[in-house]
Amino acid sequence: MKAVLLEADAVNHNDLSWEPLTDVIETEIFSNTTEDDKYEHIGDAEVVFLNKIKMDEEAFSKCPNLKYIGVCATGYNVIDLDAARRHGVTVTNVPAYSTESVAQLTWGLILESVCHISMHNESVHKGDWVKSEIFCYWLAPVTELSGKTLGVVGYGNIGRRVCDVAKAFGMKVLVHTAHPNKYANESGIEFVNLDTLFKESDIVSLHCPLTKETECIINKENITQMKDGVIIINVSRGGLVNERDLADALESGKVSAAGVDVVSVEPMSVDNPLLTAPNITITPHMAWASVDARKRLVDVVAGNFKAYLEGRKENVVS
Repeated sequence: MKAVLLEADAVNHNDLSWEPLTDVIETEIFSNTTEDDKYEHIGDAEVVFLNKIKMDEEAFSKCPNLKYIGVCATGYNVIDLDAARRHGVTVTNVPAYSTESVAQLTWGLILESVCHISMHNESVHKGDWVKSEIFCYWLAPVTELSGKTLGVVGYGNIGRRVCDVAKAFGMKVLVHTAHPNKYANESGIEFVNLDTLFKESDIVSLHCPLTKETECIINKENITQMKDGVIIINVSRGGLVNERDLADALESGKVSAAGVDVVSVEPMSVDNPLLTAPNITITPHMAWASVDARKRLVDVVAGNFKAYLEGRKENVVS
């Protein structure tokens, strides 16, 4: 079988080995693939490993040899699953490999928002502490998390891990999820509707999938419901946030700080309003990308395909 890996650099910046995969099947590896050259790269391959390259009805029709797609990610919205089924193509993904990594960056963004670490580090390196007449100073108020309310939208693996840490900080935790009854016995968590979460939370953190119902869930109307000085965190999907509305709320001070690892168009466009908004920390969709998580991802991608060869279903989504 001929196999190709279309977007190696999205997973591995030459700091990992592809051997777990190449030991299972000889694979032609491309550093990157665009929509313009994807058909050239796929060629007559029967097996494709990808991340963000779209595969729709047209793509499946143009790749008649294709039998298997291994998505090197948890999300697989780039694949038209109905078209995959019509063309008899098995699709797998990699669930839950980055829970700890994403939860960790979530808290990094929260701590940055309440402690202003980067601001003070930059000030010290500019020489402000050397010039200071007293032994300490601060450029913005530092806020304790203990006793504050964290509102978590979405209660999957990552949302739950974020809640665990919040409880360790002594925070009140509110959660909105589509299936609250499933978690009725969870301790230290109060399940509420979305309006209540927005109104009562000091920090709102998004950990839900992007659907028609959740698209632009952070918008002017919902921000208006929130406390003055609320902090908003998004490490889920950029489309959950109306970026113009969030930028305006940061400008006005209604939102005191924000931290985002995702934006609506990636790579980020030069005219994204968040780029010039105040009091926002932006990271380049790297919450998932710890070395540990990426090693797990490669192992699972290889394991999924090995299971396919052996006639077993592992992480099959279509």
